[in-house]
Amino acid sequence: MGRILAIDFGLKRTGIAVTDPLKIIASALTTVPTAGVLDFLTKYCAEEEVESFVVGLPLHPDGNPAQIAPQADAFAERLKKLFPGKAVVRQDERHTSNEAKRIILQSGIKKQKRRDKTLVDKIAAALILEQYMQENYWE
Repeated sequence: MGRILAIDFGLKRTGIAVTDPLKIIASALTTVPTAGVLDFLTKYCAEEEVESFVVGLPLHPDGNPAQIAPQADAFAERLKKLFPGKAVVRQDERHTSNEAKRIILQSGIKKQKRRDKTLVDKIAAALILEQYMQENYWE
């Protein structure tokens, strides 16, 4: 059974989350510089069985595309070409970064660590993955 890998695409950094092979648990995996994300994904997919990708769909609260949407769309298209045998689906990512910040704040992590933006990115990716799984796998 393959994992589902979720991506919170950003212009500088990209957060990545993944399920376990049974698709029960969504976990934050890492944050990588966006310039190296395709190389990271190629290596990861060579080591782990990945069934599909969930790429965050950046929208404003009113549902209109966010400013980064064209770049996220282009990234999703590159993924489809790089991994033609794997599904690439889009998932609304509204509020995931703010929710990630709230989770980090409530977790009791010290202020210095809370400033680490890579933590927000990978937790946001995990939230995107959880939302996708709730809508498509979990009841």
